[in-house]
Amino acid sequence: MLMRSDILTEADGEAVAVDNAEAAGACLFVCEHASRRMPERVGDLGLDAQALASHIAWDPGALAVARRLSSLLDGTLVHQRFSRLVYDCNRPPESSGAMPEKSEIYDIPGNRDLSPAERYARTAALYIPFHDRISAILAERRAQGRETVVVTVHSFTPIYMGKQRDVEIGILHDADSRLADPLLAAAAGGPYRVARNEPYGPEDGVTHSLRLHALPYGHRNVMIEIRNDLIGDEDGQRVVAGYLADLLLRGLEASAPEED
Repeated sequence: MLMRSDILTEADGEAVAVDNAEAAGACLFVCEHASRRMPERVGDLGLDAQALASHIAWDPGALAVARRLSSLLDGTLVHQRFSRLVYDCNRPPESSGAMPEKSEIYDIPGNRDLSPAERYARTAALYIPFHDRISAILAERRAQGRETVVVTVHSFTPIYMGKQRDVEIGILHDADSRLADPLLAAAAGGPYRVARNEPYGPEDGVTHSLRLHALPYGHRNVMIEIRNDLIGDEDGQRVVAGYLADLLLRGLEASAPEED
């Protein structure tokens, strides 16, 4: 009998993927909620097809936008290959949100009463390889004397817990707002409703990847949240990615450190 601690099979492949690994640009894009794919041995966690296709399982459109940004700005992209319902790579292992028993209105039976061994197995299979890969890329770049700007890309649902969200793009930051500030300034008066630390903020635990990889090393960083109805098709993804690429270029120029 297979235990729930046996997570990935050889057929599942690696937990993490890297696009444009040899990119010359400064940005390292990270997409923690890129996929709704479930590992074969995990099954459906007791959820129906509708729930598994919804925003609780992934960030719809986020990977497509991140890939376009990676191409437009010649940046490397690191993304998770499995659903955040199995492990949310933007949460530390001790967080209840790492393997949630409930997400919005959905109970998640397959995450109920996980043993310490089962939680450790998911952490070892999904979270650690993902963040180890990011750490290795950043360490190599620091050794080469290359500057890296960490940009995480997410999407959010227009309606959450029955409430409409009017913000269209969120520019999120933790203690370091060096990049977020000029991005918000550049977005003022533009085509989208852009807000600081909306619809989430650091108090919600969403800046974990920034805290882990950017803040300790002084990398400029930002988390971008896009309302997913804006990026539900290729046209929307292209338009929003183009807008964000321009915004990032302006923000990077404005926040560039002064040369001695």
